[in-house]
Amino acid sequence: MVNRTRDALWDQAAEIYRRICAHPFITGLTDGSLSHDRFRYYIVQDTHYLRAYARALAGCAFKAPVEAEVRMFVEHAGVAIGAEAELHAGLLTDLGLDGSEAAASPIAPATQAYTSYLLAVIGSGSYAEGVAAVLPCYWIYAKVGEHLQRRGSPEPLFQRWIDMYGGPEFQAVVEAVLAVADRVGEHASPTERGLMRRHFHTTARYEWMFFDAAYRMEDWPV
Repeated sequence: MVNRTRDALWDQAAEIYRRICAHPFITGLTDGSLSHDRFRYYIVQDTHYLRAYARALAGCAFKAPVEAEVRMFVEHAGVAIGAEAELHAGLLTDLGLDGSEAAASPIAPATQAYTSYLLAVIGSGSYAEGVAAVLPCYWIYAKVGEHLQRRGSPEPLFQRWIDMYGGPEFQAVVEAVLAVADRVGEHASPTERGLMRRHFHTTARYEWMFFDAAYRMEDWPV
């Protein structure tokens, strides 16, 4: 089927995904050369990000018109602050940082921009817009996870992170959200479909920026 919403959205994300896979943060994971400082930075910022992402998913649940989708997004919000947070806690311990230190670390510019955009769309946009905005975090991570699983990493710490996002369980979660995007896109007006594409493209770009910020260990300039 060529007219699904997901196909139109991925047309905007394919090049971004290619650039993510070629980014030195990702290649450093697979060849083991990424410094632990950069990986620690990434995990700390992802911890900040997931708190906001859970709120965004809860916002999608609040606006969902279908009970099954309410339950799905509530469950995913719980996972974002539960199972993934547990993985982060273990990784941070191995990286020499505890949860309280991570929570006290400043939120970096890219993290702040990404989460602010997500929550603004969820707060002021329609359900369809919200689904489109949260989708890249599901979909791009799943595809990057597949890419990383095919290559693996000689560094056990990195491989633990890869295994979470590259496994079949996460792929099934992503497929469920893609089905929602297809459904809401099919019934959206042309204007709303345009907004869905814009939000999806923006947050897909933020996915690249998030990896790039970790590689550069981005900080506020002043």
